[in-house]
Amino acid sequence: MTAAALAPVLRYRWVILAVGVGAQAAVAAVRQGLPALGPTLRTQFGLTLPEVGVIFASFSLGIVLTLIAWGALADRIGERPVIAAGLAGAAVALGVASLAPTFAALVAALFVSGLFAASATGASGRAVMGWFARRERGMALGVRQMGVPLGGGLAALALPVLVAAWDLRVALGALGAASLVAALAAARWMREAPAPPAGHVRVVAPPPLRDRRLWRLATGSGMLVIAQSGVLGFLVLYLHDERGWSAAAAAAALAALQVGGAVARVGAGRWSDRIGERIAPVRRLGAASAALLAAAVLLSGASTGVVLPVLVAGGILAMSWNGLSFTAAAEMSGRERAGTAMGVQNTVLSVFGAVAPIAVASAVTVGSYPAAWAGLALIQAAGVAVLAPLVGEERTRRAARVARLRRAAPAAPVRRREAPHAGVPLPAPTCQAFPDRRAAADGLPRSREDHRA
Repeated sequence: MTAAALAPVLRYRWVILAVGVGAQAAVAAVRQGLPALGPTLRTQFGLTLPEVGVIFASFSLGIVLTLIAWGALADRIGERPVIAAGLAGAAVALGVASLAPTFAALVAALFVSGLFAASATGASGRAVMGWFARRERGMALGVRQMGVPLGGGLAALALPVLVAAWDLRVALGALGAASLVAALAAARWMREAPAPPAGHVRVVAPPPLRDRRLWRLATGSGMLVIAQSGVLGFLVLYLHDERGWSAAAAAAALAALQVGGAVARVGAGRWSDRIGERIAPVRRLGAASAALLAAAVLLSGASTGVVLPVLVAGGILAMSWNGLSFTAAAEMSGRERAGTAMGVQNTVLSVFGAVAPIAVASAVTVGSYPAAWAGLALIQAAGVAVLAPLVGEERTRRAARVARLRRAAPAAPVRRREAPHAGVPLPAPTCQAFPDRRAAADGLPRSREDHRA
């Protein structure tokens, strides 16, 4: 493909990324925006704290059951129909939730919404992986994952305002409208990535469901996500109940946490692309988050102005690694199975994420919020240990990939011309047959399509 023909293809990848961010944001607005409605839900339905945790978990639990199926379907028929149909179904279920008269009806509607919303996760990740080269993939999937805190942050700001101006039904209806808009955007602009060039190097890996590396990655990441879900799910209630903040002020703190997490995900992705690794950065970020949550426990008797920045910083780092983990999962299995691989990983993460709100609520009820933060820090440390063997495996796999590319790369043709006045042939300036002329760090010629490898 010539540089002129390739240019519009390269530009369109940003459209794909924008659609993927929108899809993730719509799902996250429900999953991470519901905690901002915690005080309203508890008052309107007369709930205990564990029952509030059940509401928060119901949407995630619905996601768990269909993530692998949606990912496999995206591998089979493509991303556009999967995202469009799934988010449209989620929008309908959220509309039903807005009319739920009882606690049980609300939980059921949110659960069904999660069944459909799972479509956006693996499919949008698969789309981004297909459109972006390996050297940009960490950043791109980090941007896509930015949609999670972005959607959650916007929901945390908007939902209390909608409740104050109207009521809970309008707030839940707005979440359904956001899902519908994302579904329409996917139907209009999502496209399959260009076909890989002939002779590209394929990833050789076991099927995702039988890949022990993938299950270890998912398990370690799931242990890390417990802290993420715990802090996001209960920061508002902690500030409201323990520190005396208003619901609106506490929701603003949650929004600040979401924004910080969004920026951190992009930064983590760029860092990962520069060093060419995914697992090692995930472990470092998880360890730093665990240390900050432990510090928040030690500072629990201090003023809010002292403990809150530490807690928020720990929460931001707990949110920063997701894009790297998903990138690692996709690269383990390759483009052809990326949807299934991300479905497997997200299923495990969603299981841990669904359990986290109930576990944290129980820990707070039996003990205290500092006890819950301490438990989250310990689980994160355990997750960092689980991921340790994958660091060396990734480095070995990367070295093998570089060797395969070196063997597959054709020798660059060198034309020679005669030097004037000297009769000595000199090498003429040559141009590689690759639109991207930046030198690779490993000395290999770079192509805009090297992400097919």
